[in-house]
Amino acid sequence: MPESERDPFQLGIFMPNCSHAYCISSYKPEPDDWTYESNKNIAQAAEAAGFDFLFPVSRWRGFGGETNYLGTSLETMTWAAAILAATQTIRVYSTVHVPVFHPLVAAKMGGTLDHIGQGRWGINIVSGWSATEFGMMGIELLPHKERYQRTTAFIEILKGLWTQEPGSFTHVSPWYQITDGYVMPQPMQQPHPPIVNAGTSDAARDLVARLCDWAFIAPPSAEATPDMADDFKQRAQGYGRQVRCAGMPFVLWRETEREAQAEVQRIMDQTDMVAAQNWASGLSIGSESMTGFSLKMLALGAGALPVVGTAEQVAEQLARLYELGMDGVLIEFLHYYDDTVRFGKEIVPLLRQMGVVA
Repeated sequence: MPESERDPFQLGIFMPNCSHAYCISSYKPEPDDWTYESNKNIAQAAEAAGFDFLFPVSRWRGFGGETNYLGTSLETMTWAAAILAATQTIRVYSTVHVPVFHPLVAAKMGGTLDHIGQGRWGINIVSGWSATEFGMMGIELLPHKERYQRTTAFIEILKGLWTQEPGSFTHVSPWYQITDGYVMPQPMQQPHPPIVNAGTSDAARDLVARLCDWAFIAPPSAEATPDMADDFKQRAQGYGRQVRCAGMPFVLWRETEREAQAEVQRIMDQTDMVAAQNWASGLSIGSESMTGFSLKMLALGAGALPVVGTAEQVAEQLARLYELGMDGVLIEFLHYYDDTVRFGKEIVPLLRQMGVVA
């Protein structure tokens, strides 16, 4: 797509619906920002600040250590219903683990959520990688290739139930059998709400290219963005489709770059090493999507791309990500409410001056 035809940069927040989100560190200025009241206030502040979407993480238990990282969490379908009801314009996503939800149930819940939000809901579909989480439910973690085959069936069922005449959809696969599938109301968005996947393995990239609308990617550096984003987009073009890519930066800014870097060092100095090791071990055992991060790097936003400096430097780094092929960002903050308000006042005007956001 020619640069002049690109949509504006989409600004999203990776919401703190889990405890100690998302630095794996005991340094947390507001440790109780996981609560619904906190999330509602952040969502309303994000809407006022000019953000485009809100995105939660789905977890079923924590990762131990001093912080029990992500150990207390708000389930994301019910969370989205409340956040949609408390906002007016911002898009709100839910995150669904394929092994836990039946696709017809997820389709029914999604249709309901899209009506609550008057066409503002979207879904992030996760194949699942945590053997510990699913093990406590007695759910077997399938081999990687088979996981994505099942996720393909899951998404095909969602789309069929959302777009075909209610009562007419049938699906048969090794994982699901749907006979005369019926979901009403169907979503308000046509043809269906946006579908997201955050995997970056080869199987995940092909799934996104064929069936999803957004790829959430985590390149190890800004310079790695073009190759990763181009690969997703070229694969999608091979299927006659378009896919957009959003990255995950950890954004922190202060009056001076030195002050910002000092704050980063405080986070890393207080890394919860047990939780970080558990997080890293879970990823390496159950996922092919994220490799090569040290524990200290994981502490800073769980592998997010550091975007750190003054307000001007942060704006320039975000604009650079847009130039390199990212269509949006899923931002992590240290102090969520205050940083959301500050971002709207100090960073968004700079991005508008650069012509990056609407």
